Amino acid sequence: MVGAGDGLDCTGAGAGRQGAGAGRHGARAWATGSVLTRNCGILSPMSDGGPALARPHRRTWLAAVAVILIVICLVPPAGSYARRYVFAESLQFVLFAVAAPALLALGAPWRTLGLARPDVRGLAGRVAGQRQHDPGFRRRVSGAGSRRGVSDPGSRRRVSGWGFGRGVVALLAFIAAAIGWRLPVSVDALATQPGLAVLEMVTLAGAGTALWLELVESPPLLPRLSGPLRASFAALAMWTIWILAYILGFSQVAWFTAYRHPGLSTAADQQIATGILWAIPALCFIPVVYVAAMTWLRDTEDPDEGLRELVRAARPQRGRWPRPPRGWDSHST
Repeated sequence: MVGAGDGLDCTGAGAGRQGAGAGRHGARAWATGSVLTRNCGILSPMSDGGPALARPHRRTWLAAVAVILIVICLVPPAGSYARRYVFAESLQFVLFAVAAPALLALGAPWRTLGLARPDVRGLAGRVAGQRQHDPGFRRRVSGAGSRRGVSDPGSRRRVSGWGFGRGVVALLAFIAAAIGWRLPVSVDALATQPGLAVLEMVTLAGAGTALWLELVESPPLLPRLSGPLRASFAALAMWTIWILAYILGFSQVAWFTAYRHPGLSTAADQQIATGILWAIPALCFIPVVYVAAMTWLRDTEDPDEGLRELVRAARPQRGRWPRPPRGWDSHST
C-alpha cells in the first residue's frame, strides 16, 4: 500500500520553488514534478496559473453503511436470529468478513477519522484523487514514466517484493480467520455465547479490511499489488468461502449441532446458508477480479510501477548530478 508519506510535490511550480532553495535535490524534484504536471495533469492547490485538483468524491457514506450493517448484525433481532438459524449466522459471517470490509475500504474514511493528513500533498494522495476524475490518467502516468526512461530493476524488485509479501500476509490472515470462524466448534460457541460475536466481528472485519486495502484504492492509500495479483488474491479469498459453503451444502447431517432452527429443517437451513455463502462473496469479489484483469489486459504497462519509478527518480543518487531544470544553463542575449 502506498501512503501519503511516500509522495512528493508533483507540481512544476511548487517543486520549482523547492528546487531553488534546496540545490540539486530540489532540481530533481522540480524535473519530476514538471513531468507529472505536463503529462499526467496533476495540479496542486498551490500551483500557479492552473486550476486546483478537485478533491476525491465523498465516499465516506459507504463506510457509514458498513458500520450500520455491523451494528444491525450484533443487536436484536438480527443478533438473536444468528443464534437460532444457521443461515442467519452465515449471513452475519459474510457481512463481517466481506461486505463490511469492502464498504469500509471503498469509503476511505481515513482522513475523516484523523488517520491521514487532511491536506495530502504527497504523490499518492494526488494520484488517488485524480484517478477518480480522469479515466485516461493511468495511461498518461505510464507514458510519462516510459518517456523519462526511468528504470531501476533492483528497486523495482524490492518494491514489488514488499507489496507482494504484505499482500500474502493479508490474504493468509483472511483465510485463517474465515476457516477458524466456520469450524463447527466455533459456530456452535457463537450460538451459546452471545458475546463471542463481538470477537468474531473484530477478527473478521480486521482481516477483511487488511485484504481489501490490498485489492482496491482507498485514498490516500494505494495498493501495491499488480492487476493480475489483485485478481488472483480476490479469487482465492472468494474460493475459500465457496469451499466452506460446499462442505456445508453437501453435508448429510447437521453440521452445527447447537442450532435449533425453529420452523426449518436442518437440510433447508444449511442449504439457505450455502446460498448466502456463495452469493455475497461473489457479488463483492467478482467485480474486483474482472476490473483488475481487464485493466491489466488493456494497459501495456503497469501505471502503478510507473508512478513508483517517477518517485524514485526524484530521489538523489550518489555519484551523479541531476540534470538542471530547463533554462538554468541558458545564456542571456
